Amino acid sequence: MITGDLKSQIDKIWNDFWTGGISNPLTVIEQFTYLIFLKQLDDKQILIEKRANMLGVTTDKPIYTPEQKDLRWSSFKDKDPEVMFELFTRPQRHLNDVTVFDFMKTLGKDGGAFTEYIKGATFMIPTAKLLDRVVQQIDKLPLDNRDTKGDLYEYILGKIAEAGTNGQFRTPRHIIRMMVEMTQPQKDDTICDPSCGTAGFLVSASQYIHERHEDWFMEQEFREHYNTQMFNGIEIDPSMMRISAMNLQLHGMENPILIGNSALSESNDISSKYSLVLANPPFKGALDYDEVESSLLNVTKTKKTELLFLALILRMLKLGGRAAVIIPDGVLFGSSGAHKSIRKELVENQQLQAVISMPSGVFKPYAGVSTAILFFTKTNAGGTGDVWFYDMQADGFSLDDKRNALITEEQLEQSFSSPESVEKELNGKCDIASILSEWRKLNSPPSEGWLKAGVDFSDRTQKSFLVPKAQIVANEYDLSINRYKEVVYDEVVYEKPATLIAEIKAIDSKRQQAIAELEKMLS
Repeated sequence: MITGDLKSQIDKIWNDFWTGGISNPLTVIEQFTYLIFLKQLDDKQILIEKRANMLGVTTDKPIYTPEQKDLRWSSFKDKDPEVMFELFTRPQRHLNDVTVFDFMKTLGKDGGAFTEYIKGATFMIPTAKLLDRVVQQIDKLPLDNRDTKGDLYEYILGKIAEAGTNGQFRTPRHIIRMMVEMTQPQKDDTICDPSCGTAGFLVSASQYIHERHEDWFMEQEFREHYNTQMFNGIEIDPSMMRISAMNLQLHGMENPILIGNSALSESNDISSKYSLVLANPPFKGALDYDEVESSLLNVTKTKKTELLFLALILRMLKLGGRAAVIIPDGVLFGSSGAHKSIRKELVENQQLQAVISMPSGVFKPYAGVSTAILFFTKTNAGGTGDVWFYDMQADGFSLDDKRNALITEEQLEQSFSSPESVEKELNGKCDIASILSEWRKLNSPPSEGWLKAGVDFSDRTQKSFLVPKAQIVANEYDLSINRYKEVVYDEVVYEKPATLIAEIKAIDSKRQQAIAELEKMLS
């Protein structure tokens, strides 16, 4: 968690970009990212040189040669703003006709995951003055600590204030964290987000492992798995690929597997590979049938991306693999054949475990669409029993465009670390603690869980309840919570009309009497 001072530093840099002529939030983040990376390269070089000096050996595989000194952050940050700007924008003859920015794009794998996706990057800072201001401020940021620099970057990403195209928008981090807590990433998991955006799900899964299972890192086998195979993302947008790569890198994942492609395209033939999928796929787009991988159409013949992604996730999961996926409410009750077929697939052929209905304001100011989260396991042999429904009505923030916090950061943190302790306290303000608490009880042995605790999951007047598979089937696989929730109406008793008329007459009589007395006084 970053301090208020650090947030103020980021806010100032952000404002400098805006006043300096860069108003597109995504462009600001990209340029910010490039400069952070350049500082990291120099910091890494300094560390390499220190180790070499301590050992009394020649620097092994340096990032910069001595001749490339002018391209290093520690060198150009102290130069005159105009000179610095020329180093970024004008090829230098004494440096083999490259700029600071060009050099960054030549590193390949030696620069980490980020440089593999930087080929199309463009330097867009328009003036020497703006470049100098931003460089000086970034130089003061504490980027030597994994947790701090990761949190700083997440704070930067949180400043994206407008929706992208094709249904892309940033998933609130507390919703992501709730999904990760419910799926509980395991030591041998291979985790994927097929529409990774800024890599929020992958980052949160990594943080969960560090917080809950730091002891796993004592094992070399796990460290190798964590650093090479555990985290996977697919993203079609090159800009988002660069941002997600940097986000992962700043959070300590040096070599995640990122695929720059449309997950739904014919070229994506990934099957039975991942044990955990966490996703908020785009659900505003529509594709032509010839653009979609044919096996997906066998599950649900549709052009709607939200349905196709569910079919894709099922294909990409290993047997026994589990998923938590955000979908628009329409998927839950849509009456088309495609809608019914994907719901039938989840209920009959896989194991559908839970449906959490979220309030429509969760994704504001990006969108006001109503959404839900589906939790399911791939079995290819059924297994759906009672499905848990939760009517989430509050997430800790106001549900308008401002999204003001209704609870403190400490209370939100407690919702994850010890949900039972704040469940009652946050009732009406944030349901996350209640969701996590009841989910744990539901999935614990009866003798230790909900039966012992006296939780009644049969009462459909409450936020949380269970629905038998047979009832879902009888309702044509409708998964909307309103189909099953019982609403209790308070009886309102009104006076009989005759009584009301008599009361009105009595009042009118008193009024006439008062007027008569007033007239008598004035005459």
